[in-house]
Amino acid sequence: MRWPLPFLAALALASCAREPPASEPAPVAARAPTAWADDVARFEAADRRTPPRVGGVLFVGSSSIRLWPALKADFSGVNLLQRGFGGAELSDIVYYAPRIVLPQQPRLIVLYAGDNDLAAGKSPVAVFRDYQAFVALVQRALPETRIAFIAIKPSRARWSLVEQMRATNALVRRHAVTDARLLYVDVFTPMLGPDGMPREELFVEDRLHMNARGYALWRDLLMPIVRNAIR
Repeated sequence: MRWPLPFLAALALASCAREPPASEPAPVAARAPTAWADDVARFEAADRRTPPRVGGVLFVGSSSIRLWPALKADFSGVNLLQRGFGGAELSDIVYYAPRIVLPQQPRLIVLYAGDNDLAAGKSPVAVFRDYQAFVALVQRALPETRIAFIAIKPSRARWSLVEQMRATNALVRRHAVTDARLLYVDVFTPMLGPDGMPREELFVEDRLHMNARGYALWRDLLMPIVRNAIR
C-alpha cells in the first residue's frame, strides 16, 4: 500500500518541527522548496514511467551517491534505486523524502550526506539533529525499514573539517546502537592511509569525489548489509 503524499508531507513537517533540547543548537532550516526541484522532478518522472517495486534498496544522498557510476552493476540482482543529487545536505533529503524515498517503501535505505552540511557551516550537533529528523520521518511511515548511514568520508579537499566529521560520525554511531533498524557503516577508517591522511588513490583530481577504487571500497563494506536486507 502506498502512502498518500499529503500524509507523507505532514510527517516531514512534523519531524522537522520538533524542537531540540535547549542545550543543543537547532538544525539549520531546510532550503527553499525549489532547491533541487529539477532533480526531484526527474526522479518522479522516472517513477511514473517505470513504477519501482516496493521492498527494495534505496540509495539516497549527495553527489557521492549521484556520481556512483556502477552502483546498479555493483549490486546486480538487487531491486535498487539511486536517488543522489549533488550538493545535497541532510535537511534537503528530509524535505524531499516524502516524494523520493517514502513512496517507494524500500526495505533498506542507504544514506550518505553530511560533509556538504559541515562545509556550509553547520555544527556536528545540527547535522546529527537533521539525521534524527530523517530517521523519525522514515520510522513513522515505514517502521520496519532499516537505515544504513555511510559515515562522512575523509577527503583532503575538506581536511580542515576532519574534527567536525569525526564528531558527527561519533554521534550517529552512538545513536545507531540504540535501534536495531539503524546501521552505521564506517568508511572513514579504511579510507585513511598509514599516515592518517585520506588515501589519494581513492579520489579523483578534486580530492573530494571518489574514483572507481573508492567506490569499490564502499561496495565491499555495504555488500553484506544489502545482501542481508534482501534475504
